[in-house]
Amino acid sequence: MQEENETTMTEFILIGYSGQPKTRIGLIIFLIIVFTITVMGNGLIILVITSDPRLHNPMYFFLSNLSFLDIGYSTSSIPQSILNLLVDKPTMSFSLCYFQMSSSAYLGVTECVLLATMAYDRYIAISSPLHYTIIMSKRFCIQLAVGTWTSGLFLVVIPIYATPTHFCGGNVIDHLTCELKAVMKLLCTQSTLNQLVNFSTGVLTLLFPFAFILFSYVRIIVAILKIHSAGGRIKAFSTCGSHLAVVIIFYGTAIFSYLQPQSKTTHKVDKIISAFYGIVTPMLNPLIYTLRNKEINDSLGRLMGKKGKM
Repeated sequence: MQEENETTMTEFILIGYSGQPKTRIGLIIFLIIVFTITVMGNGLIILVITSDPRLHNPMYFFLSNLSFLDIGYSTSSIPQSILNLLVDKPTMSFSLCYFQMSSSAYLGVTECVLLATMAYDRYIAISSPLHYTIIMSKRFCIQLAVGTWTSGLFLVVIPIYATPTHFCGGNVIDHLTCELKAVMKLLCTQSTLNQLVNFSTGVLTLLFPFAFILFSYVRIIVAILKIHSAGGRIKAFSTCGSHLAVVIIFYGTAIFSYLQPQSKTTHKVDKIISAFYGIVTPMLNPLIYTLRNKEINDSLGRLMGKKGKM
């Protein structure tokens, strides 16, 4: 029966907001606004960083990676979500659904690792300012970036496609997109062992990087408290504030979603939390960094000034 179900599974039906036309219209407008702000905001950060030589340092190199990642993260889900909301019971082919699921999971895990990498960069900058440029050399930063972007392949994408799947729960997904947790609810193999494996994967991809970030910030706080001048302490805290805000928002929602006990049903709160860290957070990142970062604001002002003169 499992083999028959697996061979006949050709598409999925997504009923996340079926029978709710007013809600779907509101969500379409909301997603269009969020996607526009996300692409324009993150694209502007990339443009400012690449065009201003003053920002060609490790901190902004990783920030540009985060902005590029957030554009990809939003693009992997929002356009398809808008298309799904246009009809009452949207369908997605098996291959398209799995591609969207794996790409979103890959980008989400990559962001977890990237935020940990950025925390390490801030730790080196504050605890060893005299050796910062030597430790965080251009070559080492590129190696960290390559390692970050490839980590998701080994942690999520390869396991998703390498693990045999047998669907016994039908082909109806109670979600707006092919979200990983929603698709996994349809597997026949939702045994205690399978849930343990999923929980262990969540710990590896979420808690380990988060624990590393917490450890880095403990060391950062210790290093900041050793700074004698009040101005120096304030400046050191300000360089970490934006990153810490992004970490709290992203990890808070992702850990709550993926490390809670699995169930066969999808609740409204699951859809809201999934939308928050997958859709809203990429939009908030550029706003957080531009509002709190004087160097980016100054560079943005210079860039706008040059375009105004042209």
